[in-house]
Amino acid sequence: MPAKNAIREYAPETYYHVYNRGVAKQNIFLDEQDYKVFLSYLKTYLSAPDKSEKSPPSKKLKNYFGRVKLLAYCLMPNHFHFFAWQKEIDALTGFMRAVMIKYSMFFNKKYRRVGPVFQGKFKAVMITNEPQFVFLSKYIHRNPISLAAGTEPAAYSYSSYRNYLGLINQAWLDTSEILSYFSKTKLANSYQNFIEELDDRDLPMIKEVMLDFEF
Repeated sequence: MPAKNAIREYAPETYYHVYNRGVAKQNIFLDEQDYKVFLSYLKTYLSAPDKSEKSPPSKKLKNYFGRVKLLAYCLMPNHFHFFAWQKEIDALTGFMRAVMIKYSMFFNKKYRRVGPVFQGKFKAVMITNEPQFVFLSKYIHRNPISLAAGTEPAAYSYSSYRNYLGLINQAWLDTSEILSYFSKTKLANSYQNFIEELDDRDLPMIKEVMLDFEF
């Protein structure tokens, strides 16, 4: 039987857990600049087009504003996770291909290497129910805890979690849908408490949304 992440179902107006790792599980982010460049590509592809830009059409990167929404992300040294929505059946594929090709070109040029940077095509698994929708963001935002003992999600610079705490504002990220499930006034029912607290009841759902991903 194929693994969950080998079964690709693409549909319009649907949410997905998207992820990929470096080829042979090698690191894809080697320094701070690498993380920032990758994030800059997300911003470029997901932000509203700048109508004042005078570049000729052949020089402009394809834009996915309104076609792909990013609800959460985490960049780890050798892999990344996205929580994304697509409007059309092929929007996510186009967006991911564009980001991965663009970053691979940067990475290979910077480190004077050739060949693939990522381990094949990205994986995308459809989110089919409300518990998956909510707990996927918890799994993504808790990823840095595995990086080093004592690493807190709020202290990690390369995930979307700080947007959810109001510490930064990346306008190309949509936090509204997930935050609508949580209280803004009661700490016990807040999104921060949901992410930073973990008990045995969480583990089955978090395991489900991991979807066979191995580091």
